[in-house]
Amino acid sequence: MPVAKNLALVYAIDMTHLPQRQLGTSDIFITPVGIGTAPLASTPDWNIYWGPQDEREAIRAIQTAVDLGINWIDTAPFYGWGRGERIVGQAIQGRRDQVCIFTKCGTLRNEQGQWYESLKPASIRREVESSLRNLQIETIDLYQFHDPDPDTPIEESWATVQDLIAEGKVRYAGLSNHTIDLMERAAAIAPITSNQHQYSLLYQKEAGQIFPYSQQHNIAVLAWSPLASGFLVDDFALENLDADDFRHRHWPTQSERHDRLQEVRGKLLTIAHTHNRTLRELAIAWVLAHPAVTGAIIGIRNQQEARQIADGLDWQLAETTKQAIEELLEIWNQT
Repeated sequence: MPVAKNLALVYAIDMTHLPQRQLGTSDIFITPVGIGTAPLASTPDWNIYWGPQDEREAIRAIQTAVDLGINWIDTAPFYGWGRGERIVGQAIQGRRDQVCIFTKCGTLRNEQGQWYESLKPASIRREVESSLRNLQIETIDLYQFHDPDPDTPIEESWATVQDLIAEGKVRYAGLSNHTIDLMERAAAIAPITSNQHQYSLLYQKEAGQIFPYSQQHNIAVLAWSPLASGFLVDDFALENLDADDFRHRHWPTQSERHDRLQEVRGKLLTIAHTHNRTLRELAIAWVLAHPAVTGAIIGIRNQQEARQIADGLDWQLAETTKQAIEELLEIWNQT
């Protein structure tokens, strides 16, 4: 079996000529993978701790990915409670014309440090001003509702974002983790450019209904966590993580899943290595093969990960490979 860390040397991607895909019906065209900023926003006072993160290294990681041709960044004020947006703002100085900025609103922190959802019009307006300051930009290319707010009618929230578009503070609006019912209600007010959903080899719960609906209505799907928070990277090992890293408690490690996870990872690694590829490449290629998926959000924390961000873009999975993966996923999805 080939050594995983050397497999990326076999296939060289021309990063200066990456393909691009239209974001819904907008005039934005994005590379198939974008820069995810949740991991690099890691800070101990955030509920989703990824371990220590050097801010200078985070900035260099973003700049490296942009310089290599990745043309969009997905962030949120939720990530590190503003740290992610502030890092992005510093990283894109002098590069704003090379990259589209996607951020979100709706997830806030209470006095106890726990998060809650608010998409009230006044709250959205406060958040957009804060994000513009953090990001050091005048206009957000894509503004997304991070999660549903059960206490505010989505019609009110969506109308507020349309006002922000009219005011020039936002170019396009999208949703994240919303149901078809909420999408239909929003679409009755104004078109939806995109929606984000978790999607990976280890998680496909929303693909059955929401993805076909999105295709039918020309709504771009942005897949978050396509590498399953690192569980689909070749050398991933829980024992190497910081003791407080949230992934020690993450759903793939739950007792009833842990043994099955090791089995599935091993078989996926075998499939990847049979093709002289890495598990990372297999995971990205598989997500992007879904016809509803416009882009995959790849979290990065350092320059090495930035240089790997486009791994798998040149791999068109053969039908026999897809079939082998699907058979394996049937076993995983039984857990």
